[in-house]
Amino acid sequence: MSFKEGLRKFLGIKTEEELHRKKTFGEKVKEFIESLFFAAIAALVIITFIIQNTRIPTGSMEDTILVGDFVLVNKFIYGASSPRYIPFTEIELPYFQLPAFKEPKAKDIVVFEYPGDRDQLRPNELGVNYVKRCIGTPGDTIQIIDKVVFINSKEFWIPSHIKYLNPYVKPKEYVEPRIFPKGMPWNEDNYGPLVVPKKGYTVRLNIENVEQWRTIIDREYGKRVVNISGNVVTIEDVPVRSYTFKKDYYFMMGDNRDDSADSRFWGFVSRDMVVGEAFITLFSWNRDIPMSDIFRLLGSIRPDRVLKLLH
Repeated sequence: MSFKEGLRKFLGIKTEEELHRKKTFGEKVKEFIESLFFAAIAALVIITFIIQNTRIPTGSMEDTILVGDFVLVNKFIYGASSPRYIPFTEIELPYFQLPAFKEPKAKDIVVFEYPGDRDQLRPNELGVNYVKRCIGTPGDTIQIIDKVVFINSKEFWIPSHIKYLNPYVKPKEYVEPRIFPKGMPWNEDNYGPLVVPKKGYTVRLNIENVEQWRTIIDREYGKRVVNISGNVVTIEDVPVRSYTFKKDYYFMMGDNRDDSADSRFWGFVSRDMVVGEAFITLFSWNRDIPMSDIFRLLGSIRPDRVLKLLH
């Protein structure tokens, strides 16, 4: 079948002869299978490069996005990429990325691949998408003082549906051992200052601060390369005193500030892990109701969330 014939079939355009000729049962079956094939190809292209739907399983973005929302993601705007793994496996594929119409910026609601826990080289499950608010872009300095976010020493814009569950502020003297980067004397309410790395940004490395940067450097190499030999930091067994980043990074936070596992705990998101921008809620229902109870589930649809633009 030529490309022209395939396109004609995909668009449902029939020739004059096809319109008037009575088809056999076998021809009808063949035509049905071809239609399914081209529909599947079209759906794959749309989901891979243009728009996909994602379901929100946690409340980290409440009340901007609710648990049970089905959100549409614009993958085209940041430059969609082809699949990176064979489906249902961890086998990596060569991939390419389309040109971006814009780069992620502060305030954007961004969908991205979860990079893994703070000290993990890669996540336990590859290809898991998270949805958070972009707070810091490459080169920005992040600081949180008594729950208030500052970017480059200026108070950050406050989302209209921001949420705080804990009315109390953790004092700056309280050190949260789970905080990113590892070993920093901070907590989620009093955090930083911390510079978001950008491509070409250089940090000094020594045995006192190597744990802060070990995992992110290892991730750039795709393997464990950072070690300590005596009192010297090495990368691939070569002594170093600094490191220059190869990628741009972003700092993400949830609008539900006291109930969000985000960059404060697991670190930066590299540019190549950004999937797209969440821009509209398709519809929303109570995800705790089982699919078997279809009437209760349909009755739980939230009309005010249908086709609601996100900002």
